[in-house]
Amino acid sequence: MNRTAQPIANWHTYLNRRMAALVVLGFSSGLPLYILLSLMQAWLAKSGLSLKALGLFTLLQFPYFWKFAWAPLMDRFNFGGFGRRRGWMVLTQCALFLAIGGMGMLDPRLQVGAVVAATALVAFLSASQDIVIDAYRSETLSEREQGLGAAVYVNAYKVSSMVPGALSLILADRMAWPPVFWITAAFMLPGLLCALLIREPQVYGERPATLRQAVILPFKEFIERDGWRRALWLLSFILLYKIGDSMATALATKFYLDLGFSMTEIGWAANTTGFWASIAGGIVGGVWMIRLGINRGLWVFGALQAVAILGFAWLALAGPSTPLLAGVIGFEAFASMGLGGAAMVAFMSRSTDARYTATQYALFSALASVPRIFVNASVGFVIAETGWFWFFIVCFFLAFPAMMMLPKIAPWNAKQ
Repeated sequence: MNRTAQPIANWHTYLNRRMAALVVLGFSSGLPLYILLSLMQAWLAKSGLSLKALGLFTLLQFPYFWKFAWAPLMDRFNFGGFGRRRGWMVLTQCALFLAIGGMGMLDPRLQVGAVVAATALVAFLSASQDIVIDAYRSETLSEREQGLGAAVYVNAYKVSSMVPGALSLILADRMAWPPVFWITAAFMLPGLLCALLIREPQVYGERPATLRQAVILPFKEFIERDGWRRALWLLSFILLYKIGDSMATALATKFYLDLGFSMTEIGWAANTTGFWASIAGGIVGGVWMIRLGINRGLWVFGALQAVAILGFAWLALAGPSTPLLAGVIGFEAFASMGLGGAAMVAFMSRSTDARYTATQYALFSALASVPRIFVNASVGFVIAETGWFWFFIVCFFLAFPAMMMLPKIAPWNAKQ
């Protein structure tokens, strides 16, 4: 990765306009995904879809995996007069506002085909927005800022879950679904405003001159950097690092409803606690990673996110307890998204070459999304056989393979 490292400074020196922009853009990036994971899940569940059908609906998020296929277009071409990154941001954010609002006007019981198409469209636009925002974040920050920048971005991403996971569910108990979806879609507008105001990042080095170069050179550079073996280790680690946590939270809303919680209780007790835990995770994770470094952050934060999975198993045994629900969700938000997610984003950003940021980061993040998209499609069938408690125990043990790869991928005492 061609970025210049800077000497260590006090953490508050890294708080600047670029970090402020990442708060807004991280929120805008996370909102569509959590609409698909939380709001749409509740919408479809209330419409009478079965547990297995809800699990299969996660397959419609396939664009999050295949986004590296069209990422070279975003590396090669500009859109409009806003620049290479800002132009694509404006396009995808406007389209998402219309697609999310329009989806809520459908009836899942009578228009299943249209719901499937709308879901796939939102996922495609969301994945495209992620490509350009991830590239902007990686290009606009120095290497020393990547850890804190990742924490800021990831926690803003997580905070966006409070809209479809809390506010929208509370509104759904009081009004029809179409206005709920349009109100939720309106939270895309701050990201659009931010895209219009920020500066286009300056990238040093020769960018792809042709579409062929935009497709081939990013993958060629990645393989030739340290060889095939190292490349395969790195890709395997990215694939497995968050697989346990991803599976554990795949049908979280359904889990809470099965325990007997109302949507309002989930919105207020669980997700409100998750909001503050995410903020705390962002502060602690960002500051801590400046001192620890990215490698050690992967070790410490990875262990904590694995432990957080056991909280769901405890809740499955204890039954409906609002304080316990809030504590379990809060710790998961703090440890997984606030800490573990930030370390992974910083690691992936560090692993890209600045000339091909969009394509290489899209490849990495696509692999990281495999559990959520493909593995999670089987979650409903697994739970039907094991029950909730043993399912969460399985998820806990699935966190171990990636942790065992850390000595090779990110040695504790390696110079960073």
